[in-house]
Amino acid sequence: MAEDVVRNFGFLCLGSRFRRIGERLQADTQAIIEEFGVTIQAGQYPFLGAIDRAGPLTIGELAESVGITQPGATRTLGQLTDAGLVEVRASEEDQRRKLVSLTDKGRALVERSRREIWPVIEAAVRDLCGELSGPLLEQLATIEDGLAESPLARRIKHQEKI
Repeated sequence: MAEDVVRNFGFLCLGSRFRRIGERLQADTQAIIEEFGVTIQAGQYPFLGAIDRAGPLTIGELAESVGITQPGATRTLGQLTDAGLVEVRASEEDQRRKLVSLTDKGRALVERSRREIWPVIEAAVRDLCGELSGPLLEQLATIEDGLAESPLARRIKHQEKI
């Protein structure tokens, strides 16, 4: 069996390890979503959840809320619009601002998901993390906040350049 270098390199490959874990969680989450007969992608749910929580949001606000780039948010919103789950319209106060809101179909999906799908996914992830010690979600938030405050490149201590 081949060595798992991503795991064995520890902090050196932490980003790759997070990506690997994230991709596995996304794929497993997608399988659960599909078992419920829902056709959206797991990565689209945070958009629906953000709009549900905050009400209509601009594309920029959604991108910031979900933590991705604006072009990525625009692509995802295009898919959700095509699926009839969100609608984009000009703001009444400023016609240049586009607001994204849930359609009736989108609200129905969020309500169903909140009742039937999200609790199943959350319970499965809690089960996965149940044996861990320490507040995992708080630790992840600390990592995210730390990167936002000071990226890795600024954390390099006067090392010799090769």
